[in-house]
Amino acid sequence: MTETPPNTMQYRFDGPEDAPVLVIGPSLGTTWHMWDRQIPELSKHWRIFRYDLPGHGGAPARPAAAVTDLADRLLATLDSVGVQRFGYAGCSIGGAVGADLALRHPHRVAALALVAASPRFGTADEFRQRGVIVRTNGLEPIARTSPERWFTPGFAAAQPAIVEWAVQMVRTTDPGCYIASCEALAAFDIRSDLPRIGVPTLVLVGAEDKVTGPAEARNLVAGIPDARLALVPGASHLAPVEQPAAVTDLLLMHFSTTWQDTQASIPVPLIPGFPAPFAPMVPVAEIAAAAELPDVSPTGRSDRYDQGMKVRREVLGDAHVDAAAAASDGFTEDFEELLTRYTWGEIWSREGLDRKARSCVSLTAIVASGHLGGLAQHVRAALRNGLTPVEIKEVLLQTAVYCGIPAAGAAFEIARSVIQEETTPPA
Repeated sequence: MTETPPNTMQYRFDGPEDAPVLVIGPSLGTTWHMWDRQIPELSKHWRIFRYDLPGHGGAPARPAAAVTDLADRLLATLDSVGVQRFGYAGCSIGGAVGADLALRHPHRVAALALVAASPRFGTADEFRQRGVIVRTNGLEPIARTSPERWFTPGFAAAQPAIVEWAVQMVRTTDPGCYIASCEALAAFDIRSDLPRIGVPTLVLVGAEDKVTGPAEARNLVAGIPDARLALVPGASHLAPVEQPAAVTDLLLMHFSTTWQDTQASIPVPLIPGFPAPFAPMVPVAEIAAAAELPDVSPTGRSDRYDQGMKVRREVLGDAHVDAAAAASDGFTEDFEELLTRYTWGEIWSREGLDRKARSCVSLTAIVASGHLGGLAQHVRAALRNGLTPVEIKEVLLQTAVYCGIPAAGAAFEIARSVIQEETTPPA
């Protein structure tokens, strides 16, 4: 382990210094120790580079709210230690980082393993809801329920020490960094990009994974050219912890048979009994930096509409926007487009105020107008945008002075109901 300068990650090496580097990424709420039982065998053949997510495992609490940001920090860390080309295996959000690297920096990634991963992790609403719960109640509710998401019931019952270890990993995570990682997963969606992943890819999933299960794994395999699927029996989300030997063997086979690094100074290791490596793949050209939005977007609508729809979904949630779209008809569709393009693509997209400030203004304006029909959705939006229930209460107290007691009283009733619903931890 070493000190972490800004915009880099906490990391450690295991294995021979002159061996090719295999980077291993963790799941949300875990540390690099989730891979401990793979290290003895993997480090015989590769130099293993493990890293912690921001605020995890004692790493500096520097939140990163996008998977691309995590990937950029990881590349900066690898650059700082002189690693240019590497194999990559990552679990859950660690897999998302690997997929992003394979898309944006294919010349750096020699081979890829996606463990318990998905091209889109559930819905954006689910992860933003989790962020609201953590912001309101801390990490304890998430920590208590982590074993249910990570392990099969039989394993959890038989291994209480590992269950407690898992709970403690979550408890010691920085809440702000956990929330930022939830935001990163909420925004992550590479379904349309999968055909551009051109590195040899193994998709590995626990047969009983209820978080990113076999269906998500098959979506990855269907989209990534020549990807291979490995289903691990008797494992849930943290398959490397629950079935360490099976996962280790699959990683050994994958990286030894698909990784031919023509730039390495020593040959890629061969595992006895495994086939020889494939011929080297021709790297996919690196994607150019994103250009400014065109006047007309690929959807045929104005770029302001597409930007507005993106912001509207991020602030109000997919469920609300989908319901509004479903209720729209030929009479109201022009109004819906105006609302999306002007309110969300123009005003909410301006840089002069952050989203927390805009939520404060919106709550106040709704109470002042007396049109409380939209208040509930904006209380939900305020929670998503980072306001705490205490801060929302202070905004409504302020409206009592300037907008009137009756209006504020009605607003308090609506807000109380929404806050209770949104911040109650899962049973």
